[in-house]
Amino acid sequence: MRRQRRLLTGWGRTAPTAATVARPRTTEEVALLLREAGRREGTRRRGAIARGLGRSYGDAAQCAGGLVVDCADLAPGYRIDPESSTVTASSGTSLADLMEHLVEHGYFVPVTPGTRHVTVGGAISADIHGKNHHVDSSFGAHVRSLTLVTPDGAERRIGPDRDPDLFWATVGGMGMTGVITEATFGIIPVETAGVRVDTDRTPDLDSTLAVMSETDDHYHYTVCWIDLLARGRAMGRGVLTRAHHAQVTDLPPRRRRAPLRYTPRTVAGAPLRVPPRLLNTWSVRAFNTAYYARAPKRARGQIHELSSFFHPLDAVRDWNRMYGPHGLVQYQFVVPFGEEPTLRRIVARLASAGAPSFLAVLKRFGEGTPAPLSFPCPGWTLALDLPADLPGLARLLRSFDEQVLAAGGRLYLAKDSRAEPAVVHAMYPRLGEWRRVRQSVDPEGVLVSDLARRLEL
Repeated sequence: MRRQRRLLTGWGRTAPTAATVARPRTTEEVALLLREAGRREGTRRRGAIARGLGRSYGDAAQCAGGLVVDCADLAPGYRIDPESSTVTASSGTSLADLMEHLVEHGYFVPVTPGTRHVTVGGAISADIHGKNHHVDSSFGAHVRSLTLVTPDGAERRIGPDRDPDLFWATVGGMGMTGVITEATFGIIPVETAGVRVDTDRTPDLDSTLAVMSETDDHYHYTVCWIDLLARGRAMGRGVLTRAHHAQVTDLPPRRRRAPLRYTPRTVAGAPLRVPPRLLNTWSVRAFNTAYYARAPKRARGQIHELSSFFHPLDAVRDWNRMYGPHGLVQYQFVVPFGEEPTLRRIVARLASAGAPSFLAVLKRFGEGTPAPLSFPCPGWTLALDLPADLPGLARLLRSFDEQVLAAGGRLYLAKDSRAEPAVVHAMYPRLGEWRRVRQSVDPEGVLVSDLARRLEL
């Protein structure tokens, strides 16, 4: 088993900390690592946490001075069961690799976030959501069972109907109940590797909210890019895209010969060194203006590749480097339906501040899962990236925290890198319930991350 001392960050490239990184290949090696971490005494005990591909934006997969269990080599593989429309995959299997195999067999993952470079274990631990949450909920809703190695080294097979308290504490639990080694979850049948997309360009935020409210339920996938620098009557203008999986008859004749051909590509890479403030108010405003103008005002039935619709940023390798040496902060919140005034105030404040968010996406959430720490709940969610060295950023985001909390909303732990403990505790009223389950499987507090310490979880 390989071990090395490494400096780790999240995808935002902020707050690096050093840890010993071990790469187990079997469940037995995972159990050995957790037992070793539990036996350390006094100041040497810094705990352990699992890590996938490091796509949490903040410090969720870091453990300063402790042990990080890198699951990338963990018995890689998958098994498709056509009768139950499920797949069983190791926790270190990336959705990118899994989708390449699934699509060629006529299946697709039940939920995918904005990047395919996340592991199965990470998808469950963060209870990831996608463009289909309004109809399909989050990833945890599709998990039938999983294997969890708890800090005592025990291997447990759990699911919604087998030790449900531990199962739902694990879904969205940010790796704090054990190390997931394998999971079985539902997959959806598809005829092609394409999606049929309808696009509308909306002139302002009110129009955006109205069109999404009226039409989202007619589509499997929906997402809206928002121009957060537009002001005045154009505030919150957007490009709304909605889609279904394409059928063979939707494809142009030349594509019908190989309808399941799936070839995602990386077409460029960000340079290793990017000057500070490359993405600033002026450069992002120019991009937003061009992007909005280029989008069709109204288009119907256009065929897009799966990768270009679901994971456009994955075409640029290491795109997070574009924010320069100080990295980026992603801020994602959800507010319940009926709290649209809070959303409007936040969008207006971002526009007036000239906050240069290169990518801002708005979605509607449906029903969440029973998981106490799962982020999605019915309402509006907005995610935006901002340069970490933006002057006044901390004060700006603290003001948003207060508004989101007052509206009955919450922040996404997988994206967070700077929130205050008291705010997060108030946003997640079932935190006490989750803590009791965690205490039952980890009474010594072996499993811990930099995020857990920072937020006093």
